[in-house]
Amino acid sequence: MNTKYLFIVGGVMSSLGKGILTSSIGMILKSKGYQVSIIKFDPYLNVDAGLQNPYQHGEVFVTSDGAETDLDLGHYERFLDQNLLRSSNVTSGSVYQELIEKERRGEYLGATVQVIPHLTQEIKNRILRHTEETKADVIISEVGGTIGDIEGSPFLEAIREFTNENNPDDIALIHLTYLPHLCTTGELKTKPTQHSVAELRRVGIKPTIIACRTDIPLEEDIRNKISLFCDVKRDFIFSVQDVKNVYDVPRMIEKEGLCNALESVWNLQTKKCNMDNWNHTIDKMNHVKDEVHIGIVGKYVELGDAYLSMVEALKHAQIPNNVKTTIHWFQSEDITSKNVEEKLHNMHGILVPGGFGVRGIEGMIIAAQYARENLLPFFGICLGMQIAVIDFARHVLQLDNANSTEFDSNTPYPVIDLMADQKNLDKKGGTMRLGDYDCKIKKPSKAFEIYQQERIVQRHRHRYEFNNAMMPYFENSNMKLSGFNPKRGLIEMVELVDHPFFVGCQFHPELISRPIKPEPLFTHFTKAAKKHKESIAKKP
Repeated sequence: MNTKYLFIVGGVMSSLGKGILTSSIGMILKSKGYQVSIIKFDPYLNVDAGLQNPYQHGEVFVTSDGAETDLDLGHYERFLDQNLLRSSNVTSGSVYQELIEKERRGEYLGATVQVIPHLTQEIKNRILRHTEETKADVIISEVGGTIGDIEGSPFLEAIREFTNENNPDDIALIHLTYLPHLCTTGELKTKPTQHSVAELRRVGIKPTIIACRTDIPLEEDIRNKISLFCDVKRDFIFSVQDVKNVYDVPRMIEKEGLCNALESVWNLQTKKCNMDNWNHTIDKMNHVKDEVHIGIVGKYVELGDAYLSMVEALKHAQIPNNVKTTIHWFQSEDITSKNVEEKLHNMHGILVPGGFGVRGIEGMIIAAQYARENLLPFFGICLGMQIAVIDFARHVLQLDNANSTEFDSNTPYPVIDLMADQKNLDKKGGTMRLGDYDCKIKKPSKAFEIYQQERIVQRHRHRYEFNNAMMPYFENSNMKLSGFNPKRGLIEMVELVDHPFFVGCQFHPELISRPIKPEPLFTHFTKAAKKHKESIAKKP
């Protein structure tokens, strides 16, 4: 069959959940037997998300091939259960960069380079290249931002051109909008949606389907009104009601019949959707019986999106452990040696996530020390592993003022140091150790117990690494260097041999965790937290 194209745009307001809707539609289409891939169009002028502040943009999701992307790609991968590549994230910055490089090479033969047709052609080229690369039956493209944003205009124009240049039967557009609910009257108001669709039509685009985000059920008269005033078939007006668990959205979308409508638009025979495995998995997630309390000690705890994939990975780990993970956020700057007991004593596990910069580092070290000394399950990711090493060097190996050169360039014991190939770089964007790298696991070790194999592949995002020159200090100690990169000898995992669970990893395991495939480190950390809770309950 010809490749089918679905474009998803948002209106009325931001943060409506286009990423979840896109992921859910992709997951349903895949469960119907179609090969699906997704592109995220981000209108910002950054080349990628790598240098963006977590407070503004949330986490940076890293693909297996090392692209630093928008967090929505994490949703796509978790719902589709497949890896996406750097071609799945297209920013205005990257498109303009390619456009200017072509102009500098003289590829436009002296023409005046303009937004139309040159910039829009580059956007269309990205869609076509991704189609060729993936060979997918369906390409879903989500446009970031909201209708009316100036920076999104070239993408909308590119969609209009792409629709005109291809078979219209192969193309559909979903407009996700918001229906405000006036509590005083109990009404859902459609006027903002009418204006949003009018703005779409002003730029030459007509939505095929309107998906309405609401907090109450969408009644028949509202569907009819939207259909009439927005010139969209009544059967193509769908409700996307709020749910407690985002993993329930695909089930809601399937019940609404949205993907069946897409098949009819594309003149495809309606296929049966097989979501049995997904339904079974999410039912287990929604009906866990026990509860553990996990303390996350980090730098960006005011904004959960900064650690989105990690939070999702903890949710996934609930399923095999039949336990609900309740997260407690602790700003590392607020933790001191005087209050650490008060703050953390009710936790069943401590997790220190990744991050950059010196702010809050001493609080993290204190938290790691507390977990180590009190046999409290500890899990350190990237920076968290480095924190564990610094704590052990200072307080067990007695290496006074041991540190990372990121935080103290004059430390006498640089147990963490800048990687050699990072020292002479003059650019920051896209230059870290990014994407998939091998990790060879030593046995016997806790790491081998967890993964049950000697070689794993994990995604990375860092510049600093365990300093192998300091390795002699750790020999014959209780901290085992249990995982390393076989090509370069870089330390990838550490663990304490005399502790129920004290593990650090330089990679980011949260990036590959899926609801139906929980990442083993998170599963075993949650299991250890559950055991810790049970051991406390047994004490007199």
